[in-house]
Amino acid sequence: MFGALSMPHAAAAQSIESFYKGRTVTMLVGTSPGGINDISARLVARHLSRFIAGNPTIIVQNNPGGGGLVTANRLYFNSDKDGSVLAKLERAVPQLAIQGHPNAQFDPTKFTWLGSLSSYADDAYLMLINAQHAAKTVADLKAPGIGMVLGADNAASSNLIFAVIAKEVLGLNVNVVRGYTGAAPLFLAMQRGELDGDPGALSLIAFAELPFFMALPFAAPPDVPPDRAKALQTAFMAMCRDKAFLEEAEKLGIDVSPIDGAAILTLLARTAATPSEVIARYNALGGEKR
Repeated sequence: MFGALSMPHAAAAQSIESFYKGRTVTMLVGTSPGGINDISARLVARHLSRFIAGNPTIIVQNNPGGGGLVTANRLYFNSDKDGSVLAKLERAVPQLAIQGHPNAQFDPTKFTWLGSLSSYADDAYLMLINAQHAAKTVADLKAPGIGMVLGADNAASSNLIFAVIAKEVLGLNVNVVRGYTGAAPLFLAMQRGELDGDPGALSLIAFAELPFFMALPFAAPPDVPPDRAKALQTAFMAMCRDKAFLEEAEKLGIDVSPIDGAAILTLLARTAATPSEVIARYNALGGEKR
């Protein structure tokens, strides 16, 4: 009886190992090199293989465009659904589909979510300005005569929506300059003096904050074979408990307070339950004409 019960499990394990042994897995990243999405993807690529039977080689492929939407649509429609393609998605990308963004053609609940490295438990969003700027407190940015220029990137950017909330909801004297392609270009623009800073109605802020609770999410396409999906999800969470992984993450300054794929689906359900009028206002704030 013991042998009969063990055979399906052994066969499944062998199937995972035989699929991944000698295989190269692609890790898509929807941003340019150098920012937190790219850094965290490369960290995971260095460690995840150790926890997958067959130990595949994982390579990172930057695929920027549309604030992360190019990668999300590619993962959903145009990637092999066999477990050989993964992605580090920007945290706000799943929310764009719920917002009704015209270029978000995917259903975020159908991705094979591996989990997120961080749950925002020990993290925060900051408004960062150059040290030489006249404003030293938030109160200064409400005073006449003191303003600042904040940089933001595109649709899935938390930089964008929090910058606009700072201006339109909190009433700060800021001017939002869009079109940067990730964190690295934003910081470079600050160093060159093109920007003064980079930002870090309660319902709007709550909706804007929801993506942070799955701050660094990883996914595979929909319809990955169940045994491989389970193997990837289990490997991801095991990696997040691994000493070598945690030590390198700490050196890189990455907060590791992981959540699993089921927790991401719960967050998506909370996001979808947001009143339509709040989502409409949020969409208006993020509109291109400002």
